[in-house]
Amino acid sequence: MDRVPRQFRRRQPYLRGRAGQGGGEVRAAFGAGVAFALGLAAPALAQPTERVSIDKDWRLQIGDQVDAMAPALDDSGWKQVDVPHDWAIAGPFDQTARATGSGGWLPTGVAWYRKHFRLPEGARGRRVFVELDGVMDRAGVWINGQHVGYRPNGYSSVRYELTPFLKPDGDNVLAVRADTSAQPASRWYAGGGIYRHARLAISGDVHFEPWGVAVRPSLTDRSAGAQIAIVASVRNAADAAGRGKLAVVIRAPDGSVVARGEGSEAALDGARSTELQARLRVDDPRLWDPRDPALYTAEVTLTGADGKVLDRQTERFGIRDARFEAASGFWLNGRNLKLKGVAIHADGGAFGMAVPLAMYERRLRGLMKLGVNAVRTAHHPFSPEFLDLCDRLGLIVMDEAFDMWTVAKNPNDYHLFFTDWSSIDARDFARRDRNHPSVVIWSIGNEIHDTPYPLVAKSIVERLMKIFHAEDPTRPVTMALFRPNTTKDYENGLADMLDVVGQNYRENELAKAHADKPSRKIIGTENSKNRGSWVIVRDNPAYAGMFLWTGVDYLGEADRAGWPVIGNPSGLTDRTDFVKPIGWERASWWAETPVVKITRRVTEVIDTSELPTMVGVAMPQPRGPGALRDWSPENRAPHNEAVEAYSNAASVELLLNGRSLGSKPRPADDSARRWEVPFEAGAIRAVARDASGKIVGNDELRSAGAPAAIRLTAEAPAMGGGFDDLGFVRVEVVDARGVVVPGAADRVRIAVEGPGRLVAYDNGSPTEHTPFAWPERPVFGGNALAMLRGTGHGTVRVRATAPGLKAGTATITAR
Repeated sequence: MDRVPRQFRRRQPYLRGRAGQGGGEVRAAFGAGVAFALGLAAPALAQPTERVSIDKDWRLQIGDQVDAMAPALDDSGWKQVDVPHDWAIAGPFDQTARATGSGGWLPTGVAWYRKHFRLPEGARGRRVFVELDGVMDRAGVWINGQHVGYRPNGYSSVRYELTPFLKPDGDNVLAVRADTSAQPASRWYAGGGIYRHARLAISGDVHFEPWGVAVRPSLTDRSAGAQIAIVASVRNAADAAGRGKLAVVIRAPDGSVVARGEGSEAALDGARSTELQARLRVDDPRLWDPRDPALYTAEVTLTGADGKVLDRQTERFGIRDARFEAASGFWLNGRNLKLKGVAIHADGGAFGMAVPLAMYERRLRGLMKLGVNAVRTAHHPFSPEFLDLCDRLGLIVMDEAFDMWTVAKNPNDYHLFFTDWSSIDARDFARRDRNHPSVVIWSIGNEIHDTPYPLVAKSIVERLMKIFHAEDPTRPVTMALFRPNTTKDYENGLADMLDVVGQNYRENELAKAHADKPSRKIIGTENSKNRGSWVIVRDNPAYAGMFLWTGVDYLGEADRAGWPVIGNPSGLTDRTDFVKPIGWERASWWAETPVVKITRRVTEVIDTSELPTMVGVAMPQPRGPGALRDWSPENRAPHNEAVEAYSNAASVELLLNGRSLGSKPRPADDSARRWEVPFEAGAIRAVARDASGKIVGNDELRSAGAPAAIRLTAEAPAMGGGFDDLGFVRVEVVDARGVVVPGAADRVRIAVEGPGRLVAYDNGSPTEHTPFAWPERPVFGGNALAMLRGTGHGTVRVRATAPGLKAGTATITAR
């Protein structure tokens, strides 16, 4: 077993109780044996639940084996891996893959993971659980050959008790079978294996239930303070009854204690669960808001009749007033806020589904620079640390549970298990995520194909909404309706069962649904990127906002495009988070800071508002359909080029080689400012000014010559060595004057010297089949991205080479 790394304690509060699975802090006192094993100080006898990472040193075998769960099996020849681990992302890409283009043409099948560990002495007489944040897919778990659990939903976080089958003095073998062999089972790339974190939880007989502590702030009048309700579900697994009482300490974002108090006391009957409550007040609260994502902590302690600590759990939460209004949309802390959101899939491009937090943080910060203030988890629960990150960044979240109910979208998808498992999965999902202030609304389904059968669909809506309202009475519930006018959802009452009516695309239909019944609260759950879709949301106060499909290109959902396409190119950015022209166009509508970017229009805009889900995706143009971010057309003979400027400035002036081509004001409909420009090689420049004439931004594109060199740029000076730490190095093929060559496709090889290693390498191309771990690949549009991780302390030297080009170098400090 491994001590939970420091970066997890700092950046992943779920390891301090966020998962809710039995409560307790990693830093709390361990038993003497555990303390010795992990190098911690000796504890007192009364011990809350402890969590210990077991991410390190697993054994992996791809392919089924009937005795793989047997303790005596010799697994010394199996591959050694750490988790999180997505075995399928290693490839290869294969046109005959069973997952088809839906799964990105990547492999599927059975994978066995085995973990050997010795039980610390301090765990004697205590209960031991394994907690797995995500295993794809249909995961079975064994301890010492005994089956302890199964979950068909690969996105669900699970916990199983190991206690009865553990060897207190010998080698214990934890075996996990991950099965993605039944295909096709997903409309996008879903990965394979133990792709999220894993840990042991060690507790007493009396402990908080998994995700059992709910923190529910309410704010009606800030001057009167915030009321904080704590509701804790306590499990007494012993035969004998006892008594329990809550004590709560609340700390402000700066760590100071701002409230403390005791809660209810109750009998804890044996072999059952009991709910305890406490209420506290925080005066003059600092509100969680995108402008200031302030986070409080609640330390909730459970004591017995003798005053001894039975369990302790620390939950991070935010105090804010979030609500949806029928006439005026979304409100946060008294401010009417239009949700400018994007739907995103959970894959991290080159990392598949085992995504380091640094990759997510870089991605989300990039989207926020484009004006994005909200994300939708499409179309399933994301990892706990992803929501922790959204809490910290101030991103608003629509948290979504299911992509299908009882009607299939793929032959082997979750519809096979929905009837038996959806209530369990929904309840665990709501409990796990309900303390995140970033989550403001739940979604119980995306484009559900049960709605043509209203009796069935309405009964499911009723059941799921009861679960969410019971586990979290503070947030509304929506779903992404699928062609509701065709299935008569607005007429048969289904839409009005929802707290907020969500609809994918067809923005005018949703606006009319509100006009027909003004009491309806409405939100665009999935929307196209064309300007008309935005304008109706922008200009209709009832629209709470919209979520674009999508924020980032993702792997899979490539069947309609067909081989060799491996992913869906519908993002504002590509897989490496390189911003496409359509992303800059969106920034000119959404960003609150000055934006000005030049593009060269190569095709007219086509309204593809329903292509991702209804018709299919068009084959992509490099760096986004319709426009290019370069001044390097293939035709260098005299001709006209359509030049567009995306800007939120009052006026934009265009200059060609220093000559002004005139200024244009900002159009009321936010359309791009456009010039017909006689092409000549050199530089084209846009200068943005505010209403007073002050320059607020500029952008320049230069004509590129032949490829001459490789330029490496480290995005940060240092990197860490943990799973969640990465160093990013931009790779560019440039001409002799340093201009990126947009048509370059040179194969660039990365070599790393010093205490670091290359862990992934991508170019964002929707048709590139080079495995992401390989050190050589072509650039795409002149660009690629190398991702590194430290292996020690010191200077890491990165060198990039390609035939006929001057090599590029960069350095990063590993620490």
